Amino acid sequence: MAFLSFHGVSKAFPGVQALSEVSFSVAEGACHALMGENGAGKSTLGKILAGIEVADAGEIRLDGRPIAPRNPAEARALGIAMVHQELAFCPDLSIAENLCLGSWPHRQGWVDRQAMRDKARRLLAEVGFEQDVDRLVGELTTGQEQLLQIAAAVGTGARILVFDEPTSSLSAVESERLFGLLADLKRRGFTLVYVSHRMEEIFRLCDTITVLRDGRHVSTEPAADSDQERLVRQMVGRSVESFEPAHLGRRLGEPVLRVEGLSSGTRFQEVSLTLRQGEILGLAGLVGAGRSELARAIFGLDPDRTGTVSVGGRRLPCGDVSAAMDAGVGLLPEDRKRQGLVLGLNCRENGSLAVLDRWSRWGWIDRRRERDEIGELVRRLRVKTPSLEAGIAGLSGGNQQKIALAKWLARECRVLVVDEPTRGVDVAAKAEIHRLLDQLACEGMAILLISSELPEVMGLSRRLLVLRGGRIAAEFQRSEFQQAAILNHMVGL
Repeated sequence: MAFLSFHGVSKAFPGVQALSEVSFSVAEGACHALMGENGAGKSTLGKILAGIEVADAGEIRLDGRPIAPRNPAEARALGIAMVHQELAFCPDLSIAENLCLGSWPHRQGWVDRQAMRDKARRLLAEVGFEQDVDRLVGELTTGQEQLLQIAAAVGTGARILVFDEPTSSLSAVESERLFGLLADLKRRGFTLVYVSHRMEEIFRLCDTITVLRDGRHVSTEPAADSDQERLVRQMVGRSVESFEPAHLGRRLGEPVLRVEGLSSGTRFQEVSLTLRQGEILGLAGLVGAGRSELARAIFGLDPDRTGTVSVGGRRLPCGDVSAAMDAGVGLLPEDRKRQGLVLGLNCRENGSLAVLDRWSRWGWIDRRRERDEIGELVRRLRVKTPSLEAGIAGLSGGNQQKIALAKWLARECRVLVVDEPTRGVDVAAKAEIHRLLDQLACEGMAILLISSELPEVMGLSRRLLVLRGGRIAAEFQRSEFQQAAILNHMVGL
């Protein structure tokens, strides 16, 4: 008898059939991978198991008994908890307060602060996380927040843990720490359902792989019987060919972006770089090296920066986003949901956010132009959406990223700064975004590419800068790209 099994599970949202009669089993004490393209139904299935969504049809069995959690509290009572991709804590509360949120220990109507701290320390000890429980969650790194979320899940008494893209926001060092914790949880008998797009993680951690495509079950097989090429074919229904960027063979144009002596407190110091027309310049570095902070400063989001940023010979005023946009600078930020999109708006409205000043007159937006031009970009980028009027929040991560990029294509930028452009997207969407960036460079756009995935930044860039401790530590021409050498400069060896 299977420990955990899904039987004909289906789920539909307005305009989208997320799951269609999905059936497979998960062994007790195993690490079971859920793989598929964005929109394949992986996260939806995990949320149904964790009580966040309710299936329209089908059945889930645990130890042979049918279960149907209608909310996370019912799922936790069954021993099921989820570790989400999007971390959701109260940043202005302490670690102890967050871990006990909703069930604060109390005595005679008053919160028992000492009991709360003791409980929090026990939960942190479960995952080997040493931290002052009175520290505010807002002061923690993303990796520390991830450990905190796992501690909260383990502390509920869960024996089944669902992980949804747990390393999408983690550095290499933080990911290694997480992998060690997952191995320990597995040794202790936890059953792990692991959702990720990163192949190397899947084959390192997981015993069995289930592939979903367009909401349907494709295969469930031992990880030892598969490989990356087979897995990609199962996920997308075809092979995804690697490619050599076409922009590498083209002559570069004139310098478009010049950054000279850019500094901002402890975030980065004395950064200088030049970006030419038709060039993709890679920026590598560990999380915390100052890459995203530098990107925001170039775009005018740092009023405290010193130094100069010039576009086409025109010096941009400090801390002026409007001036940067007028000069042709665009920024695709690392956190698309909080910084790149407005989740309460639809695809059309998000796609036109950067051009409202150009497409409106006397306060009225030219809706026909908006529909026509955003519709054309949606077709060009092959965004999978029921319609332009569909809510952006209902799209998969890869399609959300394409809409976030579409608004800068509508603006016709000269310089585009892209920060983690393929974070949390599947292998097929990643290949499409890579080809699109290459095409934009061929058309003359200057692109500053920031990525935590070294193969990505090496594969697309003509030159590569390494940022360490807020300073440029090294520069490599493409002929000099060697992963070991670049990593050494990233960590300071």
